[in-house]
Formats: sequence, C-alpha cells, structure tokens
Amino acid sequence: MKSLSPPSLENIRTAADRLSAHVVRTPLIRLNVDVAQTEIYLKMENLQPIGAFKVRPAANAILSATRESIADGVYTASSGNMAQGVAYIARTLGLPATVLLPKDAAATKVASLERLGASICFLEDEAWWQVLADHGDPAIRGMFIHPVASPDVIAGDATVGLEIHEDLPDVDTVLVPFGGGGLSIGIASALRALGSNARVLGAESDHCAPLTAALVAGEPVAVPIEPCFISGIGVGRVLDEMWPLIQQLITGTVVASTQEIVAAIRLLFERHRIIAEGAGAAPLAAAMAGRAGKGKIVSVISGGNLNDDYLIDILRGNTPRPAPVTSV
Repeated sequence: MKSLSPPSLENIRTAADRLSAHVVRTPLIRLNVDVAQTEIYLKMENLQPIGAFKVRPAANAILSATRESIADGVYTASSGNMAQGVAYIARTLGLPATVLLPKDAAATKVASLERLGASICFLEDEAWWQVLADHGDPAIRGMFIHPVASPDVIAGDATVGLEIHEDLPDVDTVLVPFGGGGLSIGIASALRALGSNARVLGAESDHCAPLTAALVAGEPVAVPIEPCFISGIGVGRVLDEMWPLIQQLITGTVVASTQEIVAAIRLLFERHRIIAEGAGAAPLAAAMAGRAGKGKIVSVISGGNLNDDYLIDILRGNTPRPAPVTSV
C-alpha cells in the first residue's frame, strides 16, 4: 500500500475548481452566543446537497478518475455520509453506485441512499472494516472510492480548509469531527500550505475516541465502541495509513461527552435553526466546554443528517437512545 502525502496547494485549488459545479461554497457564520475571550464560528457543511461535507471528496475522487476506471460504476464502504456523496455524484454522472454500510447505519442516511438510487449492502462490522483496510472488495464491480485514505479524497476534503482561510485568515483553532481523519488532515494540509499557524484538533465523542487513544499510545490502537446515537465518528481504530499524516498535521484532540454533544445540537437549533448530526456538533460541544482554548475558533459542522426522532428527543431535553441494528 502506497504511503499518503498531504495534498499540495495546487492540487487543492484544482480540486476546488473541479468541484465548483457540484458543491456549495458553505458560509462561515459566527455563533450567536457570548463566550469570554472567544469567537466561535460555524463552517456550515450541513448545507451541502447531501447534508454533509462528503460530497466534496466523493466528487473529487470520481471526477478525477478515467472514464475506463468508472465504466462499471463506483462503490464505497461508509457509515452513511460518504455513501451519500458517492451515490449523489454517481447519479449526476449517470453511473451505477453500490454502498456498503455497517448494519447500524443511521436510518436517515439509509433513506437518503434509497432516494438516490444506490444499491445498498449491509455488512457486519468486521467485514465492513476489512473492506476499508483492503481498499475494496474484488467481488464488487466498479471503482472503489475509499472514504478517507485516498489522495483525491483528501484533496477534496482540503477545499474546506481553503474556504476557512479565505473567510477567516487569522483563525486560531479549527475543530474538526474525527471519523477516519480525511477531513481534519485535508483542512490542516490547506491551512499549512497557505501559511496559517492555526491549530487543527480532531473532535471526538466519549462513546469512542480512537484518535485520543492513538495519541496516548503513540500508535493506532483498538478501542471499545459504546452504544450511542452518534454516527460518523468513533469507528474504533485509526487507520494505519492515516497515522503518519495525523502525526504530521494534527495538533491534538478534544473529547466531548454525549450529553455535551446533545446540548450543542439543541443550542444550534434554538439559536440558529441549524440541524447538526452528532458528529457535526462534537466540535462545538468541545469549544463550548472550553477545551479548545480562547481566540477565534472554527467548529466544522460536518453534517446535518440527524434522525427526526433523535432531534425530537433532544429538543424535549432527552438524550436519544441508539437505534436498533438495521435489518439486512
């Protein structure tokens, strides 16, 4: 397996041009809450066509491919948002798309994939993880789009960092939900290439914090995953091929409790009428708890694909119970 390198500024700008017809240049808005010595900004990736940033890496990977390599279609393994990104771009280009989901994928994301016309296959966690580790499954036709560990995917992710720097060049800290690490590495690559000294911190939930564990151990380690309504972060282990880039580019990590993330989701809805999924609210939860320090902080709201019943529970002051395993 080839080692990964940070995308160059030229590659990031090329990706931004390539994506301009398929993605939204999302706004950066200031949080309508007073926090001492701190300005918190929200990067609104929940406003993308699929409700999450993953349309950027999916589009860049597919649009960068040769016609021959995608002639039989495309497929990915994802907890939901990358699957939607791949399905959305595939439909736009008239390509068949297959998505491999873990059995506990969020119902709202499954419903979206059905609307997009993707072929859906549910896998047990071990089998799903093996597809990620192997970068594909030879039994499935088409080009495999890795959700994280691909130069074109990371370059697509990095376009978020390009926009943050354009809108807030003196940002001090960027908090990024940490799932596989592609978004945080991409943003950090863009900021560094542009000469920014901003810290980039991976935001995790206490139900599963593999980046925090890896930074403590000095290497990727497996961690338990507690049942939780939050998806998109907390996959149990940092991917080995992402670890060198994490060490090079990511300053550290912040962990929010499930209750803090629930409070952040409620705050976003009540103050801004923003719907954020659990992963998308984790950076704000950590910022509001003071774990990112002071100054100008950007919280990347990575997605808004929250189950309706979860949102209702949260607005009623409750913490949602995790959904039952999705039936195959």
